Amino acid sequence: MDTLRIATRKSPLALWQSEHVAALLRAAHPGLSVQLVPMSTRGDEVLDRSLAAIGGKGLFLKELELAMLRGEADCAVHSLKDVPMELEAPFALPAILQRADHADAFVSNLHADVDALPQGARVGTSSLRRQAQLRALRPDLRLLDLRGNVNTRLARLDAGEYDAIVLACAGLQRLGFDDRIRARLDAPRWLPAPAQGAVAIECRNDDAPLLALLSGLDHPTTRRCVEAERAMNRALHGSCHVPVAALAQYEGEDLRLQGLVGSAADGRLVRAEAVAAATDAEALGRRVAGTLLAQGAGELLRG
Repeated sequence: MDTLRIATRKSPLALWQSEHVAALLRAAHPGLSVQLVPMSTRGDEVLDRSLAAIGGKGLFLKELELAMLRGEADCAVHSLKDVPMELEAPFALPAILQRADHADAFVSNLHADVDALPQGARVGTSSLRRQAQLRALRPDLRLLDLRGNVNTRLARLDAGEYDAIVLACAGLQRLGFDDRIRARLDAPRWLPAPAQGAVAIECRNDDAPLLALLSGLDHPTTRRCVEAERAMNRALHGSCHVPVAALAQYEGEDLRLQGLVGSAADGRLVRAEAVAAATDAEALGRRVAGTLLAQGAGELLRG
């Protein structure tokens, strides 16, 4: 293969991630020409409604997958948290890159953290997972929808539409906005989306040379962590329609998985965690999902 074409969304963060993958591939394969194929997706275009209302995070993938099927691109780069739990045929994820910061970021120009917000403060986020955890911590807050790319969301905060917003630390750091992070929202008090902070490469599963080329970028430690998180979400039949959070972290040779299911309406949270050998990541995810369901998560999942 002389030229590799990467399908990518057009947002600044998506382009950064795709350029990052392109640089890694060029370094690993001198002489390989890597080109980006920027595309607009329905998830990027419809910003006046929540993702749950217009069909979920899979909307960010569909156009990129069609480009691969049409032969217009060889692979696609995604934020793994946006990738559905079950990939449609004929696609695979040969590489999951080393994870960046998994945590959420509290961003505000006036207040240091969630606890410092005044009564009834306006907080922007369209994520049901974030809404559920905010309601659990601060039921007095006014939670307002916030869609768009990172730059758009920061601009709306700076325009005074919100007292604070919640974004992913990784996205802010990748775009050079580290200084906008006032506080990290982290475990055990707060859990991220499954696979948050991880970048995945998707391609057709019937192209053995391409699978071999891309798999050289895979980070096994990250893959095991996100496999546990995604297995939990899969067992819960989770999507962006329901608030599901998960974080797997290494403890020696083992993985500890913390999971959460919540209600964006009233802030009820169900939590569970377990430890298993890292080689049993899938089973660990299913076990934590089973504990969550046994504790009543099913009622919250049904909304």
